[in-house]
Amino acid sequence: MNSIINKKVKFQELGTKDYQPTWDYQEELLKKNLDTKIYNRENPDNQKATENFLLFVEHPHVYTLGKSGHEENLLANEAKLKEINATYVKVNRGGDITYHGFGQIVGYPILDLENFYTDIHRYMRDLEEVIIRTIAEYGLKGERSSGETGVWLDVGKPYARKICAMGVKASRWVTIHGFALNVNTDMRYFEYIIPCGIADKQVTSLKRELEQEVDYEEVKQKIKKHFVDVFGCELIS
Repeated sequence: MNSIINKKVKFQELGTKDYQPTWDYQEELLKKNLDTKIYNRENPDNQKATENFLLFVEHPHVYTLGKSGHEENLLANEAKLKEINATYVKVNRGGDITYHGFGQIVGYPILDLENFYTDIHRYMRDLEEVIIRTIAEYGLKGERSSGETGVWLDVGKPYARKICAMGVKASRWVTIHGFALNVNTDMRYFEYIIPCGIADKQVTSLKRELEQEVDYEEVKQKIKKHFVDVFGCELIS
């Protein structure tokens, strides 16, 4: 356990960025923290603080498959992917297949959970809580679905639908990957996958639910505010 607790989270807006270099960047930040932890174990009297980050990014069209996912949940072949200008990447997070694209807010918290609490289950519920509080500001009741991560609407009903997907990986309590909230997302791209491997439920977006374009930057600000409240942290630029 680290003796120096750091609850400051550095916020970085990455803008529009391809998936692979963003993943590489997350791995860089992860390695930096793991190196600090190794140093701290070897130098107990001269420890350094690990760092926490929250990255926001908008990816060009990409389908990502988690390590426990099934490739058959991608319904598009190579030719179709090229036609719709999308790429396909296998990743090391949990969960099955998902889509990232324009009009979607993707958040990657790189947190050393030893600065907060060492409980991955609680971490996932807290991430969900951030989004639940955010969409509540738009009059939507976000819910958790038993056995399924992410944030849903109308759980338990035939028209239950997911508005925010989540998948994370943790190494020595340092997290990477995160959440993807559909804001003004082109929902047609979900037709080429079985989202999260769940065939009998739909996906949705803020735009679809509210029947109008939503202020993308405003949603980001609301997510940041609720992230600070839920995690009890200080967000710094």
